[in-house]
Amino acid sequence: MNVIVCVKQIPDPASPGALDPSTNTLKRDGKLILDESDSYGVEMALQLVDAAGGGEVSLISMAPNGEVSGLRTALAMGAAKGILISDPALLGSDALTTAKVLAAAAQRIGGADLIIAATESSDGYTGTVPEQMAEVLGMASVTFAKKVTINGATLEAHRQTEDGYDEVTCQLPAVISVTAGVVEPRYPSFKGIMAAKSKPVEQVTAADLGVTPVGWAGSGQAVVSITQAEARAAGEVIEDDGETFTKIVTFLENLKVI
Repeated sequence: MNVIVCVKQIPDPASPGALDPSTNTLKRDGKLILDESDSYGVEMALQLVDAAGGGEVSLISMAPNGEVSGLRTALAMGAAKGILISDPALLGSDALTTAKVLAAAAQRIGGADLIIAATESSDGYTGTVPEQMAEVLGMASVTFAKKVTINGATLEAHRQTEDGYDEVTCQLPAVISVTAGVVEPRYPSFKGIMAAKSKPVEQVTAADLGVTPVGWAGSGQAVVSITQAEARAAGEVIEDDGETFTKIVTFLENLKVI
């Protein structure tokens, strides 16, 4: 079984982020790390390949400046190889363009039975890229998967909902997005970290993949302005004087909660 995992490399959330004033977008000119949400997809892929008794896990990532630090982390977990799409022309690409680029990279690898992505990235939160990839590739799409098993050529998943989960099946190949906690990601071992340094990572551009237009030219959106988030207002303290319940009921009524 061959699985491709989409992994995003993001600025370290532990460090204060900075915005580029010329584009109102997040600066990505430093070291990037593996998005924690994608580590679940990598682990899921490794477990599915092990359960199938053969195959490999490949990675695709889109990042500037030839950055591979996050990719190497995923390779150290056990993935076999990767493709990095790094191209200045990609700056400003929207979710759909990103999906087209990642889909083209997946086709370049070829032979995938399954493509796995996180539900959404920690620095974007559009939550649309996996579904758009599935449409571009003409594959089935299963979102918010909290449990995944493969039975022959059929994928069986528990899809997270507000009320529990739906039992969903589809034929492979397919694109799925997995939720955090679907599995427990392994920590890269020292042996894995050393081995990751020699695993192949092919670097390509949008032109190499035949995707055009990209970046701001191909984007259907633009960040026109940014605003500092409002500070949270102080809460109301209600002293218990024996009639506190009436004040709480009134408060909730004003919020239209009851």
